[in-house]
Amino acid sequence: MDKNFVREIAINGIRQVSSEDDTKTIELSFSSEEPYQRWYDHTEILDHKGVQLDRLNDIGVVLYNHNRDKVIGKVKKAWVEENRGLAVIELDDDEFSTEIYKKVESGTLKGVSVGYSIDTWEEVKAGKESTDGFAGPCYIARKWTPYEISIVSIPADGTVGVGRSEDDTDNADLSIYENIVQFNKNKLGV
Repeated sequence: MDKNFVREIAINGIRQVSSEDDTKTIELSFSSEEPYQRWYDHTEILDHKGVQLDRLNDIGVVLYNHNRDKVIGKVKKAWVEENRGLAVIELDDDEFSTEIYKKVESGTLKGVSVGYSIDTWEEVKAGKESTDGFAGPCYIARKWTPYEISIVSIPADGTVGVGRSEDDTDNADLSIYENIVQFNKNKLGV
């Protein structure tokens, strides 16, 4: 199983936007324990008891749409609260980063995503349950390391997001294709 992944979420992803002392800071949620259906036929769950935040706190960057050539800021602080990965990020002062910040501030961009690697998996077979209550079939990332946070224009899961409800499924069919494209990009290192 591949080790590097991205996960787009937007369930109340952007929590607070502020611009004090000419800094562009955003508090956001970048991960949750919500089961995530991977296109290659397994459900993935991120266990936040096993998340390693040192790398994100020490050298974490903020990208636009996971594009490593579009670094738009840095991670100021990352932590776990109520089984969610939270962070305060600060966007840069260049023209492109300022444009992205304005789109987040106005509510045009609401999607948040995280790039991460998984070191330890637990497979839960169909009809079984993990010790912490997750029903199989699923794979639980017991030890994982986020390495970047992205502001994304189109979250992979079109049924979630700031201002969306679970009943809003108009764009849900696209998510599987977006996952395939992202998976291929990750494999090719694009």
